[in-house]
Amino acid sequence: MRTLVTGGAGFIGSNVVDALLERGDEVTIVDNLSTGRRVNLEGALAGGARLVEADIRDGEAMRDLCEQVSPEVVFHLAAQIDVRRSVADPAYDATINVIGTINMLAAAHAAGARRFVNSSTGGAIYGEGRQIPATEDHPQAPEAGYGQSKLAAEGYCGLFRRLHGFPAVSLRYGNVYGPRQDPLGEAGVIAIFCGKLRDGGQPVVYGDGLQTRDYVYVGDVVSANLAAAESDAGDAFNVGLGIESTVLDIVEILGRLGGRPDFKAQHEPERKGEIRRIAIDPSRAREELGWEPKVRLEEGLELTLRSLGD
Repeated sequence: MRTLVTGGAGFIGSNVVDALLERGDEVTIVDNLSTGRRVNLEGALAGGARLVEADIRDGEAMRDLCEQVSPEVVFHLAAQIDVRRSVADPAYDATINVIGTINMLAAAHAAGARRFVNSSTGGAIYGEGRQIPATEDHPQAPEAGYGQSKLAAEGYCGLFRRLHGFPAVSLRYGNVYGPRQDPLGEAGVIAIFCGKLRDGGQPVVYGDGLQTRDYVYVGDVVSANLAAAESDAGDAFNVGLGIESTVLDIVEILGRLGGRPDFKAQHEPERKGEIRRIAIDPSRAREELGWEPKVRLEEGLELTLRSLGD
């Protein structure tokens, strides 16, 4: 199968690329390498994937590329993921997450792609959890430009489906973690804590550490992308465990796995605007996509630590 992966040099994208190559796909990667890293693709490029250094904000370039590649499926993972930057500069965030997504939808549709799988976000779209775990019809109340731009991108996926019959679907991830994780993302705390664990440092926790998130292992996110690509279901689907875990839970598990009983939270003042509680319900994805998470938090953290080596 011919597949195109935007943001394929990033954390989640490179893991999707590996899975596509493993099943025998002809894979083209689009990444401007502003945050994605070429080192994430060493194995993929050696295995036959092609990297095109380009920017999804360049609509003409994306149309030309899709016309050349003629992808059957587009996995759209390229994004501005820094929540703090989205607050400081929401227009910049929107040019990538909204305009970039529109460009990819238009290019993929014009090239005759049969499926468009858009990466979105659960917690950042829902805001503070009013019902936990949150279902897809939970009130949408983003508290940062990042969540707002992802919500807008989802809207354009729906528009292309209604207007053109183009089969686009959005996956609302929980806090994704695992090998190759970028500390900029919402689950970046795990990457940061793993680094502290290895280097003999201590984890910095903002506030009391009892704020909760739904941490989902990257391997489960990859399998959700593959499942969504094979389905014709539309709209948006939560991709998470449906379980709340606190920041202090992460500290405790990592300290135990790393054999460091001295690994203790160093508390700093709480940061304004941070969501207190959220977890997302994956039931709809189970029912309509045939997907469900397989990796529980402790197992996933152990796999993540193991990927870092000695």
